[in-house]
Amino acid sequence: MDFVTRFINAYSPNLSEKSRTIFEANIQVKSYKKGDVIVNYGEVPTHFYILKTGVLRSFIQDSKGNDHIRTLYIPITTSGSLSSLITKKPSNAIYDCLTDAEILVGNFPEFIKSTEENHELSLFYNRILESIFIRTERRIYELSVLNATERYLKLKNDIPNIENLIPQYHIASYLSISAVQLSRIRKELYSKKQ
Repeated sequence: MDFVTRFINAYSPNLSEKSRTIFEANIQVKSYKKGDVIVNYGEVPTHFYILKTGVLRSFIQDSKGNDHIRTLYIPITTSGSLSSLITKKPSNAIYDCLTDAEILVGNFPEFIKSTEENHELSLFYNRILESIFIRTERRIYELSVLNATERYLKLKNDIPNIENLIPQYHIASYLSISAVQLSRIRKELYSKKQ
């Protein structure tokens, strides 16, 4: 099963061939290098992204230039500044590649036009939006309720090989802790295993 079919089936397994063809005609696969920016701060984006391989992040910078990772994206997830796509206003975050990545890139206005003309694609879009909402709600819950160790363990459960994919300081930023605090957590957990 090819990647596009896997992505479609994750949201609408009964999508007709006609609707699949319309969706597939709007996307193309692009390769990105580690460090490549796909949406920049202040940019008004016109594309959505579906991560096939690699790790992406969305982050904001504070007044001191420190990065604060909002979201880590791993396959098969959608990425891009959704609020900017919907409102057609500048992105308040930066989206970049933490590793080399292969990404399906779609034209958002064309996709929206197709959802207005095709009920199946409209339902497909709705299911994608639902999953983004649930993912965002989970992230807010994690930051609000879980302590740093619990957030780290949840991340390790979600992405077991995360420490082999991205630097520790990015993991710490995603967890909203310092690199020193992350090091302490890892040391404490490692000592419990022995």
